[in-house]
Amino acid sequence: MARLGEGDKRWIVEDRTDGTNVHNWHWAETNCLEWSRKFLEHLLCDKTILSGEGNLHIKIKKVEKLDGEAYVNVRKGKIIPGYELNLVVSYEAEAKDSDGKSILKTEGSVDVPYISDENAGEDPDMRITIKDDGPIGKTLKEAFVSKGKPFVFAQIRAYVDAMAKGGPAKEDLEVKKVSVKKPGSESAAGSNNAAAVAATAAVKEVKKKVEKRKEGFKTITMSEKFSCRARDLFEILMDENRWRGFTQSNARISKEVGGEFSIFDGSVTGKNLELQEGKLIVQQWRFGSWPDGITSTVSLTFDEPESGTTVVKLTHTDVPEEDRYGNATVVENTERGWRDLIFHKIRAVFGFGI
Repeated sequence: MARLGEGDKRWIVEDRTDGTNVHNWHWAETNCLEWSRKFLEHLLCDKTILSGEGNLHIKIKKVEKLDGEAYVNVRKGKIIPGYELNLVVSYEAEAKDSDGKSILKTEGSVDVPYISDENAGEDPDMRITIKDDGPIGKTLKEAFVSKGKPFVFAQIRAYVDAMAKGGPAKEDLEVKKVSVKKPGSESAAGSNNAAAVAATAAVKEVKKKVEKRKEGFKTITMSEKFSCRARDLFEILMDENRWRGFTQSNARISKEVGGEFSIFDGSVTGKNLELQEGKLIVQQWRFGSWPDGITSTVSLTFDEPESGTTVVKLTHTDVPEEDRYGNATVVENTERGWRDLIFHKIRAVFGFGI
């Protein structure tokens, strides 16, 4: 790796004199910690959880602490959020008797030690405490667990969604139009407008004729032949013990439609969409390194042209071109993984080579 200032000039992108990051091509990082604090304060401070139900009153007071880091990277118009936060929220709780007289007034706290982009699709761990550990205090704590905990989780999910959309860097995602003014008369400007209208019409016409495809995603197709029965190959791909055997990694696989799976030590997760024994496997796949919210679809069809020979056809759609870190090798690595880590390994371990 070259030191700063010593790189090959052919690979160095010079800064524009006008400071414009055209189409967000360059890596742009925005510190989001202070924005995160204000965002969560708006969602959580002075929020009533219970207002008399069961003679209990609970209210979240304020965000006592938000430590850690939070940032959003934007490159080529794509959002890559990153955050590891420790959130502490305080609440006040009061129990009253049937006449409305206060029996106990106390306080408590909610500690969420690890809110992370790595676990964006999961609710984080949460510790709820209360200062009074007597029977009434325990009742108040249980009430917060029942009503307050889901509320806090909902606000954290709102924060995660906001970060996935760019957080405070959302404006950077708007494509900036660079207009070049040229000397000329109003007729020239009118001519330019007419050209623009014509170009727009042409684009619309092309769109009618060309199949619409998702930008930034690819489809992997592959056909492999095995010396085995179709049902044997189907069973191997749907059996977690055999997955552990030929991949030498942990695996959990449901054999039910709608059931979930986790393979390669949790690096790949998903669920079964359609299963036809010995004929078809359709699954939703997601790699942990992919940007938040992105899933792909895997379809494996099994054909047995002659007894003892099986042809499996893979179609893996909606594979992102880049991972959450901006690496543009996702499609290549996924294709290699299917070929070398799954199909070739099955041949080697189970003796299905042709």
